[in-house]
Amino acid sequence: MAAVLSGFTVVWLIIGVGYALGRFGVFGTEARVVLSRVVFFVASPCLLFITISDSPIADVLGDQFFVAGISAFTALGLFLLAGKFLLRGRRFSELVVGSQSASQVNAANLGFPIAAYVLGDLALAAPVIMFQLAIYMPVLVATLDLSTAREKELKRVGPQSKWMLVRRILQTFVNPVIIGAALGLVFSWQSWHFPEPVHEAIELLSGAAIPLLLLSFGLSLVGSHPLDKAAGRRRDVLLASVIKLIVHPCLAFVIGAFLFGLDGLMLLTAVVMASLPTAQNVLVTAVRYQTGETVARDTVLITTVLGIPSMIVVAWLLA
Repeated sequence: MAAVLSGFTVVWLIIGVGYALGRFGVFGTEARVVLSRVVFFVASPCLLFITISDSPIADVLGDQFFVAGISAFTALGLFLLAGKFLLRGRRFSELVVGSQSASQVNAANLGFPIAAYVLGDLALAAPVIMFQLAIYMPVLVATLDLSTAREKELKRVGPQSKWMLVRRILQTFVNPVIIGAALGLVFSWQSWHFPEPVHEAIELLSGAAIPLLLLSFGLSLVGSHPLDKAAGRRRDVLLASVIKLIVHPCLAFVIGAFLFGLDGLMLLTAVVMASLPTAQNVLVTAVRYQTGETVARDTVLITTVLGIPSMIVVAWLLA
C-alpha cells in the first residue's frame, strides 16, 4: 500500500503547485485554458503516439484489455441511462463528459506505478492504457466533436448547409488525439520507427502531458467549491463518483471472474485498474469543448481523494 500512497502523494504535490500558481496569479487568468490547449493539441497526441507505437499489440490485446473495455463502456452506459432520468435538462455533450468522468481511469499517471509496486509487474497496466489511449479516448473525443458542433448549429438562426454533417465528420478525423492514436497503432502494427532525433523530440513533448494535466487541474481548483449547490451539478458529480469508485470496480470483478474466468493476480489486476480515480485529462477535454467542466473537475477531485481507501479495500478483499 505504500506504493499507492506514494503515487497519490506525487499527484497531489503537483496539483498543489498548480493551485499555488493560480492562487497567486503567476500565469494570469487564461493560464488554465492555455495549458489545457497545449496538452490537447500537442502533449497528449505525442503521449498517445509514443505509448501505443512502443507497445506490441499482441502483448496487450488479451483478457485484461477486454475486461477494461467492457467494464468502461458499461459504466459509461449506466451513467447515460441514469442521467436520462435523474439529470434532466442537460446537454448531450455534458452527459458525455459526465459518463467519461464515471468510466475513464487515471491509468497514465497512477496505472504504471501501481502495477509495478502493488501488482508486481509494470506490464499489467499496459492493456487498460492501450484501451483508453487507442479506443476509448478517441471515441469519446469524436463524440464530443460531433455533439458540440451539433449543439452550436442548433443555436444558429436560419437554414443549415447540407454539408454540415460532412464537415463535422472531417473535423473529427483531423482531431489531434485521434491522429496520435491512429499513427501509434499503424507504427506498432508495422513496427515502424521515426529517425532517432524525431522520436526523441516526440517523446520529450509526450513527457509534458502528465505534469501539465496536473498543473491545469490545480489551477482549476482556485475559487472552486466541490459539490457547490449553486453550480447545479451536485447530482451529476455524485452519480459519476459512485459509478467510478463502486460500480466500475464491481463490473470489472463480475466481467473478469465470470466472463473471462480470471482469478488470483489477474482478477486483482482487473479490479485495481478499474478502481483508479478519474483521469485528469477528462477535465482537459471538458475545458477544450467548454462543456461539463464542473462535473469533470469535482469528480476528479472526489475520486482522487477517495481513491486510496477504495484501492486499499479492493486489495484487502482480493489479495
